[in-house]
Amino acid sequence: MANRKLVAGNWKMHGTADSIAEIVRIAAAVPAGVDVALCLPATLIERAARAVPGFAIGGQDVHGEAKGAFTGDLAAHQLHDAGARLVIVGHSERRDGHRESDGQVRAKAISAMAAALDVILCVGESFAEREAGRAVATVSAQLDASLPPAAPDAVAYEPIWAIGTGRIPSLEDIGEMHSALRGRLVALYGEAGVAVRLLYGGSVKPSNAAEIFGVADVDGALVGGASLTAADFLPIVVAAANS
Repeated sequence: MANRKLVAGNWKMHGTADSIAEIVRIAAAVPAGVDVALCLPATLIERAARAVPGFAIGGQDVHGEAKGAFTGDLAAHQLHDAGARLVIVGHSERRDGHRESDGQVRAKAISAMAAALDVILCVGESFAEREAGRAVATVSAQLDASLPPAAPDAVAYEPIWAIGTGRIPSLEDIGEMHSALRGRLVALYGEAGVAVRLLYGGSVKPSNAAEIFGVADVDGALVGGASLTAADFLPIVVAAANS
């Protein structure tokens, strides 16, 4: 049985109080048969959770420790307390820009799951690794080193070179990567690995969503810029619901 699709928006460093109205518009128009979430800046999580009760609001990062002297960081229980139901860990913008290791990503996933947050764990290769024919090997190794002991809700494959560039891998390349990731998840978790939702991320937009969702083992998407408005995001959601 196919996994229920999940479409998660990652707002990155966008959004202020004026954006709550857009979040309400998105939440009000979600069709049946698909799960939808918005991972927002920390400043908006509590206000959004209050504005759209029952709709999944998430964070974009979390610390690996439950508490401590970590100025500027947020613990998983603090995100949960603010109304978050899920969190992204290991996004390439954290791995590259903040030099996060696989071990740190794993610790974050463990901490988040201990606080009853669903986890979207991100993996992806650089363009050089893709061109050298090492994409599957690189991403598989990254996945193995980043996964927590228990299966997360979702793993997002985001080729670094496709994020925000308008370029995406071929459908065959997406299928090959998702098949390899599914194999690794089943090898590590057994039957629970089948239920982990595999999301594709990287320049997902209304014009290409339907064909991406048609690829085997693509259980949804992690969407960046196109998730900022209902006009752009909802057609992607509808494509997932219809796939």
